[in-house]
Amino acid sequence: MSTIAIADTQRTAAPAVRTRLRLTRRGRVVFTTLAALPILLVVAIAVLNGGGAAAGDAAGTGSTRFETVTIQPGETLWQLAEETAPDSDPRDFVADVVNLNALDGSALQAGETISIPTKYTHEH
Repeated sequence: MSTIAIADTQRTAAPAVRTRLRLTRRGRVVFTTLAALPILLVVAIAVLNGGGAAAGDAAGTGSTRFETVTIQPGETLWQLAEETAPDSDPRDFVADVVNLNALDGSALQAGETISIPTKYTHEH
């Protein structure tokens, strides 16, 4: 009989049962949030630093020194170039001011404050 008992024990020993991980709805929300958090942080950092990078590119090397000027009614960049830097080519002045201030064009609004590179303001 001992032989039969050993044989029965071997038959009844079941293989290891593997249980599936079951997540509740709340668990899935937490898991998804934790997985998305690094992506959201990277996007937030990129958005916050995006403005600084654009301003650095617009200013050229980032070491440009400038003075600010408030635009008077009817004043144009060309007139400002002739007044501020009469010995310089007005086209260079306009191009530098447009780049430094990241303007869409050369149109200005009265009361607007713009930056002018000091290489133009210290010529006369």
